[in-house]
Amino acid sequence: MSKATGPALPGGERSPGPSRHEEGKCSRMRHVPETGRSLAVLDASRIVANLRTLFDGHRLSPSQRRIARYLLDNAQEAVFFTSADLAERVGVSQPSVTRFAAALGFRGFPEFREALRTSVFGERPPAAKDGHYNEIQELVNSEIRDLERLRDGMADPGQLRRVAGRLARSSPLLVMGLRISAPLAHLFGYLAEKVLPDVRVLDVPGSILEDRLSRAAESGAEWVLAIGLPRYPRELAEGLVWARRVRLKIALVTDQPVGRLTDLADEVLLAPVSSGFAFDSHAGPTVLCTALLHTMLDTLAAEGQARLEAFDDRAAERQVFLTG
Repeated sequence: MSKATGPALPGGERSPGPSRHEEGKCSRMRHVPETGRSLAVLDASRIVANLRTLFDGHRLSPSQRRIARYLLDNAQEAVFFTSADLAERVGVSQPSVTRFAAALGFRGFPEFREALRTSVFGERPPAAKDGHYNEIQELVNSEIRDLERLRDGMADPGQLRRVAGRLARSSPLLVMGLRISAPLAHLFGYLAEKVLPDVRVLDVPGSILEDRLSRAAESGAEWVLAIGLPRYPRELAEGLVWARRVRLKIALVTDQPVGRLTDLADEVLLAPVSSGFAFDSHAGPTVLCTALLHTMLDTLAAEGQARLEAFDDRAAERQVFLTG
């Protein structure tokens, strides 16, 4: 008996069909098993039908068709993959997976994976008794999606490690943040000074900022970590211009890949900023900065760990923190 084939995938290639079991096409109605037919077979049929509906009407490249075929064959496993996991299984690059999601009309891989999960498991169970998220829950959901985007962007940690190594070797290390970015700059500086000998947080704009940048450069500083979150202060751009004037390298944490601030930076680390609340939420940039500190500590190895343990010993001796 010859193997059955399904309708053509976008791009003209035919996908493996589910054979005779595919009677119901992507219906939201609950399937009723017929006598002698297993529920598992029906579920597989529904999943394939749902996925074909998801892929239908889109012209895909050869590598994207490979991804589509893999998902048709391995949907129940693939719903738990990151974009890097899927790329590895299919044998394509991670950007190919990202472009595949975009070709299907999704804003990114996390949004596509959510649709994939719905195709496999059906609609998500209600989050509340009335079956709806309230306004605050929806805003938190948006934040979670932003963090998933940040996580997926870190599948290749090469840039993070490179920047962490350069910042860790800069003595003094400068951390610049003005206005809304100042609290995150202070948090980064507070934690970094536990493992680095000389960390200087710069949060005052104008000529004072220029003086401090100049003195730090004269003292041997090589890098400044600048945090530029919306709304972007004009004085931050002016401070970065001065930093370049005194030959400092700039690593920038921001949410926009292109702009006046990124034009001034040597390294740009991107983190989404959620604007759904009355005031912007900086969960993404905070997680990114924490990941950067974590990687810096790995870069410092025994030296950094020794400084951290020395701090803990001094804090315990002075009873800095409450216990019990």
